[in-house]
Amino acid sequence: MNRLRIRFKRGEEIKYISHLDLIRVWHRAFWRAGVDLAYSEGFNPHPRMSLAAPLALGVTGLGELMDAYTVQPISGHALACMLAPQLPAGLEIEQVVSVPPESPTLQSQIRFAEYEVQVAAADVSVVQQGIDNLLASDSLPWEHRRDDCVKTYDLRPLVDELHLFAFKEGVATLGMKLRCDSSGAGRPEQVARALGLDAPLSMQRTRLFL
Repeated sequence: MNRLRIRFKRGEEIKYISHLDLIRVWHRAFWRAGVDLAYSEGFNPHPRMSLAAPLALGVTGLGELMDAYTVQPISGHALACMLAPQLPAGLEIEQVVSVPPESPTLQSQIRFAEYEVQVAAADVSVVQQGIDNLLASDSLPWEHRRDDCVKTYDLRPLVDELHLFAFKEGVATLGMKLRCDSSGAGRPEQVARALGLDAPLSMQRTRLFL
């Protein structure tokens, strides 16, 4: 069995499709390319492919990662050439490399995610002061509501790095490096809210750290 790691871009054209729909798009691309995916065992077998970390709806990605297991041995270059014509607009392969089949799962290796976030802001000094205050704080109690469920936690340990990347015509571009592992995952829109800013105008995940 062959294990390949695919680094790809998710662009504007498909930023509103769900995690499961993205998996289906990839599965269909493999099928159309004539590449046989390995399947899991058990009562309900499914193709052995997994994304490193789901992207929220509306978020684009420059360095997304996915592992796929194929039945036949195939090189990364050959797989990229076979898959590329089968992918929809907004999905682009950057690199494919072989990975030892017995190595830890991709999800277990993720540690941080890097984002570039644009938000409306009237005063650059207020944004910078908010960043300085957040980074200087020891804790940041936070509530996340989903339907009728309320989850409380400390947002501060989930923010590893935060800086003002650019400011132009009332739009601040923030750089964020947020924790993304079994202990918790930082969400860029929550960090923006913690700075007293409105919902982001755009969010892009630029890199995943293993």
